[in-house]
This record gives sequence, C-alpha cells and structure tokens, in this order.
Amino acid sequence: MSVMEHSHWLAPGWPGDGTATDNRPPGLVTLVGAGPGDPELLTLKAVKALQAAKLVLYDHLVSPAVLDFLPPGADRVYVGKESSRHTLPQASIIELMLRLARSGRAVLRLKGGDGYIFGRGGEEAQALAAAGIPFTVVPGLTAAQGAAASVGIPLTHRDHACSLVLTTGHLRDNRGLDIDWALLARPRQTVVLYMGVNNLSEICRQLIAHGLPGDTPAALVEKATLPDERCITGTLADLPELALSHGVKPPALIMVGGVVGLRAQLMPGAALARIPRESEAAQA
Repeated sequence: MSVMEHSHWLAPGWPGDGTATDNRPPGLVTLVGAGPGDPELLTLKAVKALQAAKLVLYDHLVSPAVLDFLPPGADRVYVGKESSRHTLPQASIIELMLRLARSGRAVLRLKGGDGYIFGRGGEEAQALAAAGIPFTVVPGLTAAQGAAASVGIPLTHRDHACSLVLTTGHLRDNRGLDIDWALLARPRQTVVLYMGVNNLSEICRQLIAHGLPGDTPAALVEKATLPDERCITGTLADLPELALSHGVKPPALIMVGGVVGLRAQLMPGAALARIPRESEAAQA
C-alpha cells in the first residue's frame, strides 16, 4: 500500500498546496462511508466511487479490504485518528482536503461506518460548503447496524425496545462525559455507545445511578463484522470487569438493553463470556 507523507502533500509548489494561480474549478469531494469493516457491506454506490477514485484521504477505521477496491494507481493519504493518537488533527485534515480540492483534484474522503454518524463528516461538509467546493455524500452502514446483525443483537424489538439511542461515550477536550444520563436510562430502549471503552466503568456506574437495574443486559462488540470480531455479554454491573478480563480494546461498541438478552437465542452457538463467581470457582 502506498501511503504519501503529509509533508509532500502540503509542500509549497506542489499542485495541491493551494497556491495554484490558474482558474481551474475546484474538484468534487465525495464523502464516502466505508461501513463497519466487512467489504461486502459496502453500498454499490461506495464501490463505484472507490473504483473511480484517483486520490483518497482515508481514516483509521477503514479496513484494508475496503481499500482493495481502489485502482492500483490511486494516491492514498492516511489521515487516521486513534484514541489519544492523531496522525493529523481534524482541522489539518479539513485544510488538506480543501487545498487538494482547490487545486482542481477530485477527492474521495473515506470514513469508517457512516461519516454523518460520529464520523465528523458534518464538520467536513460544513467546511466544504463554506468554501464553495462541490461535494456529495455516500452513506455507509454504521457500526451499530453491522454489529447488531453480526452478533445476534437486534437494535429494536417490540417486546424489549421501542426506541434506539446512538450516542458517544468519548470525552471531548478533556472535559467530563457530557451525556444526558436520564435519557439513556429510560426503560424499553436500546442504547449503543460509540468510542466509550476507555470510559466503560463510569458509563455503567452512571446508567445504574440514573435508574437502570444492575442486571440490565449489556454487551461489548469489538471489531464488529471483521474476522477477529468478539462479542462479550454480561450485565451493566459486571461489564467493566468482563472488559478488563477479556482485554477489550477500541474499536468496540457498548450495547445496553433487553435486546442483548436475545443473543443466546439468535446466536445459540456463541459462547456467552462471563467471569465465574467465587462459589463456582471454589467448586471447580
């Protein structure tokens, strides 16, 4: 895989540095959702955009199998962001995207999941609109949908959940978790938290403190739809301990609600991960 250095792309005098003096119209930017990881979950529209691309800016959560749809000669620029580790800050990614488009190049902006669902695609679209650069948006299957189908946890069910809440469990600018806990703790709904693994203990504590029973079914889905996917099921009370014992790491979703309890029926061959109680361990 050819990954260009950012210094090359931003170097003065390079055609994409924004210093071009001709009157070329800006290139079209296509914001594409790459789905949760499994390349077979890409939309047809996304595949067509990938196959026609000549320049792509792609994120950390875009799986290598998705990049295989790009033509061999396409320029690839990695601008991935991981927890506490950013190759480029978001403002610099936007600046780079604008510079490339202003130079007349068509840009494929590739994001994991759906760019408009916790992918900061809205911020990038705003910047493009403000700069007068044409753009189009290709939606992708968001991670919650991919995980639900893959691990046997329906997001809604008439007997368990008549509403669905997608939220983030991520700290912003080193501030506390800015979450409406009372909303998330309502009964008969499914809650899916993105980017919350590092704050799992606090999330579970707050949900219980705001009214959800400690025995509410809960799960962690790590690397949803990928070959090394894992689903760890338990309850709000024991999920942090389960995450620690199983070494769960991002990217992973937190799923909370009665629908999680359906996994045993819908995926009967799946092992339900749990920690033996002290009485069980003594009998072993």
